[in-house]
Amino acid sequence: MDFVRPVEAVIPGVQGRVLAVLVETTAELNVRTIARLSGGSLAQVSRVLPGLVELGLVERREVPPSSLFCLVREHVAAGPLIALARGRDGVIEEMGRVAAVLPVSPVSVIVFGSFARGEADAESDIDTVFVQPVGVDETDDAWSDSVEQWRSQIRRASGNPVEVLEVGFEEIGPRLRSSQLLWRDIRSEGIVVHGRGIDELGGNNDA
Repeated sequence: MDFVRPVEAVIPGVQGRVLAVLVETTAELNVRTIARLSGGSLAQVSRVLPGLVELGLVERREVPPSSLFCLVREHVAAGPLIALARGRDGVIEEMGRVAAVLPVSPVSVIVFGSFARGEADAESDIDTVFVQPVGVDETDDAWSDSVEQWRSQIRRASGNPVEVLEVGFEEIGPRLRSSQLLWRDIRSEGIVVHGRGIDELGGNNDA
């Protein structure tokens, strides 16, 4: 999934770009503003808007000499569009939900990289750290099955490849405190979707 331009990824062309602009605001916008924000020309946007108004998805209000447009948020199609625009938040919620019910639940799941920064597009991997509980390592079959179950479900939810870095509980603190670029990035931009926070992991290794 392209999480930078999710609406346009599913609804290509000027119509998708116009809807993406209207989804992001409750304000009424004129054609010129919609064109500027969407990257479409005035002519393109002027051709698209009447069809959306006819569907009832967009409302037009005449304020001479302009027409103002806004998304009708009560429309049956508006909810899915808004959810699509907030797709990254939905995937983050799903990550936490799935992690919480795994047969072997990780101490923590941390998302980092382009997805954490809000920059992930359709070509991006979703990079994550799984912190193993004490006494569990990557050779444990139940643990491996849990990691693969999580990876598979998030792959289906997002459409993006999912990379999992598995780290033992005893190792995570020193790694987070290290000066290595990868761990500095995880420390500064990581999003905890399940379990213990980054500060807690980095400063306290008591089980």
